[in-house]
Amino acid sequence: MKQAAGSRGRSRGRALTFGLTLLLTTSCGLKNAGAGIPPEVESVIGTVTDDIAQERYDKVYSESSELWKHDASPQQSTEVLKTLHSKLGKVESRAMNSATEQQNSGGALKGHAFIVSYQTKFERGEAMETFTVIEENGKWKLARYLVSSTGLK
Repeated sequence: MKQAAGSRGRSRGRALTFGLTLLLTTSCGLKNAGAGIPPEVESVIGTVTDDIAQERYDKVYSESSELWKHDASPQQSTEVLKTLHSKLGKVESRAMNSATEQQNSGGALKGHAFIVSYQTKFERGEAMETFTVIEENGKWKLARYLVSSTGLK
């Protein structure tokens, strides 16, 4: 009996050690999620931000992915970006909130994608921005851009 009780204690100890190791490994991975964003993805986000600030809405549309173009006409895209720019103004600062890399075998975001969220301070308000950038024919392109702000109501 004593051996069985001791054996159960060692098993629980190993399970607890394994669980803590897994938790620590997962936590460290989440903290460093933003560290692995390729410069090309950051460049796309920077270019889109600059193009919106300079009111180059046609350029944003023409350089976006097929998914963006499927979801909106050039006129719809321009109208949404104009509204965003007129209500919130230019980006003053942003801090990365999260970054997720995905490799999808199907669905709308098929292939290699990054979803990057920022807490952003605009000239006329604060917002949460989320950029979805996908690799299309060897180039990174904007697939989706979401902005959540009370300043847009």
